[in-house]
Amino acid sequence: MNNPSRRGRRTGSPDTRTQILDVARRRFLAEGYQAVTLRSVAAEAGVDLALVSYYFGSKKGLFGAALALATNPAESLALVLDGEVETLPERVLTQLLLVWDEPENAAPLRAMLGGAAQDRAAGVLVSEVVQREMIDRIAARIGGPDARRRACEFASHLGGLIMARYVLRLEPVASLPADEIARSYLPALRHALRPRPAPRAARGAGRPETS
Repeated sequence: MNNPSRRGRRTGSPDTRTQILDVARRRFLAEGYQAVTLRSVAAEAGVDLALVSYYFGSKKGLFGAALALATNPAESLALVLDGEVETLPERVLTQLLLVWDEPENAAPLRAMLGGAAQDRAAGVLVSEVVQREMIDRIAARIGGPDARRRACEFASHLGGLIMARYVLRLEPVASLPADEIARSYLPALRHALRPRPAPRAARGAGRPETS
């Protein structure tokens, strides 16, 4: 008789998890974020799709684990997207400071940014993740005209804070308490997300001239 335990793909183990991560890391760097799916990683690793989902939850989770991130910025953002749009800057900034102020989180995140700066494939991968999992999601949440441009401006302010406070460690920004950071950065973050009125020429375009 056939042994049922030998049917199908192998079940989970520490070695299986490592193999999934090895496949995912290589595929992400070679093909980019969008092209890689949990199903394709599972197929190459020789495991069930459900096992990949069990270990990592989502593609965001798999990406964070593949890059050895203690905390995945995309997943952290997803935790605070719900709620009033008017208070989104406060929620995002608070979450960013909570994540990056923890040394065990900040070290692998800095390493990821350093790798992105030195390696073109890593840089393209990180850029794609930031755009698809962060900027696009913020744009979808705020809606309205020029939503993606406003979301990109918002993310640029946050990126500048990360570089100054955690990567370059510029003083006094690197040593400011969280409430001081909020006082300094929230006005620009709120302004970035605020819809702008269309230029006067654009508002009047198409109107018939009167004599």
